[in-house]
Amino acid sequence: MIRNVAIMGATGAVGQELLKILEQRNFPPNAALAANTVSRAKSSRLN
Repeated sequence: MIRNVAIMGATGAVGQELLKILEQRNFPPNAALAANTVSRAKSSRLN
């Protein structure tokens, strides 16, 4: 089963914690990460 996920606020504290949890659970990396323009210079990724 393919799961597509969008994570809003991915560069914030809650978004970063959610990314850690998904990575720990070997969640497939089919996620779109979104943040506001203030966070433009930050980067996040789901391995």
